[in-house]
Amino acid sequence: MPNPLLDAVKFDEKGLVCAIAQDAKTLRVLMVAWMNAEALQKTAETGYAHYYSRSRQKQWMKGEESGHTQKVHELRLDCDGDAVIMLIDQAGGIACHTGRESCFYRVWRDGEWQIVDAVLKDEQEIYGHTHG
Repeated sequence: MPNPLLDAVKFDEKGLVCAIAQDAKTLRVLMVAWMNAEALQKTAETGYAHYYSRSRQKQWMKGEESGHTQKVHELRLDCDGDAVIMLIDQAGGIACHTGRESCFYRVWRDGEWQIVDAVLKDEQEIYGHTHG
């Protein structure tokens, strides 16, 4: 049976598509992750971002451990069908597992990667452990 949501998406050989979470108000890119068909379907059905963890080999909802959920306002698919962008509201203002607003907290400057965003909440405090 046709699935209009999934049929237009070109999942890679591992069944994944690149997913970008962007703040709906500021338009700052907060994180990039991967979705399988199930994660994309759940995202569309629930209105909250779901992803597929390549390292843990499982689907997960953003914020299931941290409480930092992502409410999806809009899903967009690029012209090639191989990338999804979500305009989201980030609960708690923290998207990165390091406790920062965005995973893109390093800037190439003066010949090195410099950290430009402060930690808003310690990773140990969020998860009870660090992600090594």
